[in-house]
Amino acid sequence: MVNSSAFITAAGKFLPGKPVTNDEIEEYLGLIHNEPSRTKERILRQNGINSRYYAINKQQEAQYSLSEMVAFAIDDCLKRSGVSKDKIGFLAAATTQGDLPVPGFASMVHAASDLKQCEIATLHGVCGSGMMALKSAWLNIATKQHQNAVSCAGEFASRMFKKQRFENQKVAGSNGSIPLEVDFLRWMLSDGGGALLVQPEPYANTSLKIKWIDIQSYAHLFDVCMYAGLNKNKQHFSNFWLDYPSFSAADEEGVINLKQDIKIVDNIVKLGVKRFFELIDEGRIDPKNIDHFLCHYSSHYFKKPILDLLKKGGTSIPEDKWFTNLYTKGNTGSASIYIMLDELLNEKELQNGEQILCMVPESGRFLTSFMMLEVHKKNDERPTYFTPIQAPEIQVMGGEVQERLVRELTKVWFDFETGLNKVPIVDRINRGILSLEDYRLLLLNLRQQVIDGSQWIARAASNVSMKYFDVRSAFIAHSSDEHRDYQILEKNYINLGGTMEELKHGEKNIGSEALSAYMFHRASQPDPFDLLGGMFIIEGLGNRLAGKWGRAIKEQLKLKSNQVSFLIYHESSDSNENHFERFENAVNSELLTEEVAERIIKTAKTVAKLYTLQLTELGNY
Repeated sequence: MVNSSAFITAAGKFLPGKPVTNDEIEEYLGLIHNEPSRTKERILRQNGINSRYYAINKQQEAQYSLSEMVAFAIDDCLKRSGVSKDKIGFLAAATTQGDLPVPGFASMVHAASDLKQCEIATLHGVCGSGMMALKSAWLNIATKQHQNAVSCAGEFASRMFKKQRFENQKVAGSNGSIPLEVDFLRWMLSDGGGALLVQPEPYANTSLKIKWIDIQSYAHLFDVCMYAGLNKNKQHFSNFWLDYPSFSAADEEGVINLKQDIKIVDNIVKLGVKRFFELIDEGRIDPKNIDHFLCHYSSHYFKKPILDLLKKGGTSIPEDKWFTNLYTKGNTGSASIYIMLDELLNEKELQNGEQILCMVPESGRFLTSFMMLEVHKKNDERPTYFTPIQAPEIQVMGGEVQERLVRELTKVWFDFETGLNKVPIVDRINRGILSLEDYRLLLLNLRQQVIDGSQWIARAASNVSMKYFDVRSAFIAHSSDEHRDYQILEKNYINLGGTMEELKHGEKNIGSEALSAYMFHRASQPDPFDLLGGMFIIEGLGNRLAGKWGRAIKEQLKLKSNQVSFLIYHESSDSNENHFERFENAVNSELLTEEVAERIIKTAKTVAKLYTLQLTELGNY
């Protein structure tokens, strides 16, 4: 038994291109021998899918690799969580058919996703392999093997069904027909990837506690049903695809085609319902307590038989509790449950304590998988440190240009702080769930930008003409203040257990790189008064937000004053040491023309976006 908890704290997905409608399918997969399929319309009516996504274009050319698609899903997931890639200790990846036969799919995803050194596991199968990967991640977290695990899955089915695959095979007739066991899947499967972050605590606003995962194989009872690498009518140990004299010979016979034995596929419904009843008898499922039922049925055709069998067994789950996106996202096999969970978690309003039952049957050689989740909302009694948005006050001496500048900068600030509150690190501070690791990462990343701050201000001062001597002097004084700031930050970091060596070898994250490059570029221009817009944002953050963050962090993490003094000092420094007075003097001087005001506003907007990017990309070097 697993005694410790594990939670799905973030979900992400990647669906390539635009939705492909039923009328467009053959434009992407192609007409075999320029003839339309005879079975397409009937199969589409049965499966109920209205749109899906393909990673090939209309010339049947791949636009992505499968590994890339899953890596994009991981990026989407981690950006929602704020967990950096170097914190992932375990990666489980699942698929039906990866980009390469060898090495394992997880190795390819690991490389494509740019995760750092970590433990990996490849789960190979059909639809159920996605649940296998998630169970592997769950167990690694629940048994305290790792602190952060990513489970992911993806499918690139369209490249297995493009017309070129079949036109030179003996199994393809000149009229465009191919065996129903192959043609059936052409209209059933589609492309995409999904990823889930699993952690030991419910860090996110809405997390899903994994209560249990049950996976059962029935391969000992039935023949293979969904498969590739074999022709059943010639089934023998020497007739597997690798036993043919050449790959060409195997391909010519259609051995490598992905197939579905439609004569026995209905067994998946019976097995799924049978296991559902067994889980009720075991006391693991109480249908009355299920609030959401995520059932991966590969075709609408299977929904009614499932409902009928449930009713015959004396139990049912009302249809209004069923959740699927089959009809709009298609059947993405092992990734389907991930894409469903992404939509449920990120787009639906879930209530604390709700029970979510997930069911993923597999027809490969018949397998059932069930998972029970419980919605865990943030504790509403947890203290919040969020305060109403209020722009830094700017005192102007009148003048139409000055007044308009203040109005526009106030709008910029409102957008800036609104966006900041959505950044994961800021959201965790506001909600009182920041970790010590988060705070150290924040200081390490800010240190690089703070060092550059004094340098670009000094460069700006050197480019201010003597005509504006007062402004030049203000820039120089400000540069001196910034130099002292980073020394306080370094002492805080060391007092938290960090080392000077770590600080010296720290790199700017990609947001800091963009911010620094922009500020140095603007500082190098003649009379770069537009940098007043950048100072408004950066000093305004210190004046309005830094102290609030510092006090919140001190309280949440039970820290000492010498561990948070950079943020708290920054508040008093920016408000009491004439930082804003210098800004106000500049905007009230004769330098402020309409043209300069426009440049100040644009620079403020740009710096606001880049500063937000810097905090979003913590740890992304």
